[in-house]
Amino acid sequence: MTTISLAIVLQTAALATTANSYAEARAKTAETGKPLVVLVGADWCPACQTMKNSALPQVARRGALGKVAYAVVNTDHESALAKQLMRGGSIPQLVMYRETPSGWKRESLVGAQDPATIESFINRAVDEHKAPTTSLGDASQPSAEERE
Repeated sequence: MTTISLAIVLQTAALATTANSYAEARAKTAETGKPLVVLVGADWCPACQTMKNSALPQVARRGALGKVAYAVVNTDHESALAKQLMRGGSIPQLVMYRETPSGWKRESLVGAQDPATIESFINRAVDEHKAPTTSLGDASQPSAEERE
């Protein structure tokens, strides 16, 4: 039983490192053309913690997070960035930006989501994804096209 518990703790710790900073994830999107997925939430939010510590690690184990550039933005630590990414004030928000032939498209899921819904959200975007044709611009903030 101790071996199983240790394995679970180690696996969870390894999965927790899959989230990059927003700037790192944007750079990865610019480099690879992968969609950018950002979890916007807060430490004090139970639904955000469920997404971050339970649902998204399950999605990572299934391989879907490897198909995107993934970041976590904390509303308390990066409030200006969080406000730019979010639509409305509800958290958690799972926001995805992907390039399409007509420009950048923004999609989001609001509220706690189950792993199957998140995986479907990511897979649908990856399946529809086209190779990037324009620059991402400044890696610190969404561009005007992304905010629309």
